[in-house]
Amino acid sequence: MGKKSRVKTQKSGSGASAVVSPKEMMNLVSELLQKCSSAAPSAGKEWEEYIQIRALVEKIRKKQKGMSVVFEGSREDYFSDLMCWAQYSGASCDSFTVANFGKEGYGLRATREIKAEELFLWIPRKMLMTVESAQNSVLGPLYSQDRILQAMGNVTLALHLLCERAIPSSPWQPYIRTLPQDYDTPLYYQQDEVRHLLGTQAVQDVLSQYKNTARQYAYFYKLIQTHPAASKLPLKDSFTFDDYRWAVSSVMTRQNQIPTEDGSRVTLALIPLWDMCNHTSGLITTGYNLEDDRCECVALQDYKENEQIYIFYGTRSNAEFVIHNGFFFQDNAHDRVKIKLGISKSERLYAMKAEVLARAGIPASSIFALHCNEPPISAQLLAFLRVFCMTEEELKDYLLGERAINKIFTLGNSEFPVSWENEIKLWTFLETRAALLLKTYKTTSEEDRSMLEKPDLSLHSRVAIQLRLAEKQILEKASASGRAKRLHFQKKLEEGAPLPRYEESDIALLENADSDAKLPIILRKLEEVEEGQEIQVDEHSGLLNGGKAVYGTDISPPVEANEDSGPVQEESGNISQFLPMESHILMTQRNTT
Repeated sequence: MGKKSRVKTQKSGSGASAVVSPKEMMNLVSELLQKCSSAAPSAGKEWEEYIQIRALVEKIRKKQKGMSVVFEGSREDYFSDLMCWAQYSGASCDSFTVANFGKEGYGLRATREIKAEELFLWIPRKMLMTVESAQNSVLGPLYSQDRILQAMGNVTLALHLLCERAIPSSPWQPYIRTLPQDYDTPLYYQQDEVRHLLGTQAVQDVLSQYKNTARQYAYFYKLIQTHPAASKLPLKDSFTFDDYRWAVSSVMTRQNQIPTEDGSRVTLALIPLWDMCNHTSGLITTGYNLEDDRCECVALQDYKENEQIYIFYGTRSNAEFVIHNGFFFQDNAHDRVKIKLGISKSERLYAMKAEVLARAGIPASSIFALHCNEPPISAQLLAFLRVFCMTEEELKDYLLGERAINKIFTLGNSEFPVSWENEIKLWTFLETRAALLLKTYKTTSEEDRSMLEKPDLSLHSRVAIQLRLAEKQILEKASASGRAKRLHFQKKLEEGAPLPRYEESDIALLENADSDAKLPIILRKLEEVEEGQEIQVDEHSGLLNGGKAVYGTDISPPVEANEDSGPVQEESGNISQFLPMESHILMTQRNTT
């Protein structure tokens, strides 16, 4: 079951603990911006850079102590106001209530029996906080003149949230007051807690997330203090790092894509009340009804009265859950570990291999994934490894040989090996690569399990170690799978088994195969994305039909933009983003509660 971020009950700040001159603060922020915008550190120096950035941030936080806007009491004090506001606004409120579920935190509890696939929850557009509503708010003048805000809807939504929080008369106050005061994303980890992630495949994303957030804060602090269009913002006199971190985490754990009012494109939104649902395994059950202009959710399963209502957040890895959601999901069937592979340009056969890959729609260098289940590799990675291990003669056969173009269809299909020798090579490579990655960790799986048994382990440390252990288990399974496959194909070679041959009649098998591994690689949407690239949204998505809500669309993993770019770049593809961006036009599940 999904777990939500903890909540601290805080009292309102009574002013800064010490008077800090605007010039002193501006100097500190400028130093932070410069540090975060400098060239990327050399390999192995990322942790050192993180410590330096964190030291600057902590110096700023100390100076800003007591300046943040917080509310009296706890979230729970405002839940009744949230329900009243939702009911008054036309949302459905008669099937559930907000309740505390212990370790899982707050969630929705059924107040009656709910049947699977029953429409039990809808939220009208007027309740949503969106990039569009931000443009029509006090943030509008700055948005219209700042290219960063125009390019990064997630940043716009975060600043929109901060502005509305500071306005007592804001229509979203009943919602904002029920948001957590802090989160369990790595942005809130202590330095020693982040240290547990050193050596993991996820650590680079964690360090980049912190650096990007610090850089964005510094950039917008200076902008708010100096830009004429920001003169009337309620953040002018109080915009702390803690404020921005809170807004970033609130949006990062809740943002979703919905259609704009005319249905022609998508925009980002925060969806009150519905975003209280916790995560569990299942299928996407939320859609956007353009006809009634509202977000709708049907029940994932049957629920009895007083049972907790869950939704499925999507096929996210535990690294994505930890980094963008703040929790680790046990028994995650969609867990995976990122692995970067590429063909060296100095290799003699580089041009031939790159051409075969290009014909299959695969880049010569890409971020792939090793999966927790069997097989551990996708059709795309299988195709890449086959080409990676091809001999010159095999490459010629796929470039110039008889029916060479048709053979491209078989690259991602496990039923049609290039050769027994090629299969042995690729599975040997996978076995060896996974084993080498395991050696980069500073602890063993057994040591991680022992650490997790300690009762005094902090929540963040526990989550970090769980993630570290999960990565190792995936790599261990991948290495074992590689060994088993290698031995299997060695036996085939020794026995002189005939190699399966692809015939044109087999195209039906390729197109209709149930297993993803059997799909022709160029006929399927690639699972992995080249680093720094986004999968494009299909403009013919079912959402544009203008009819009823559509359900069952999955969400793609978050794609970060170039993390080495400065915050003043105008091209959206060159701006570091702190939030996962969904690639589907259809309404998708949020990230956490």
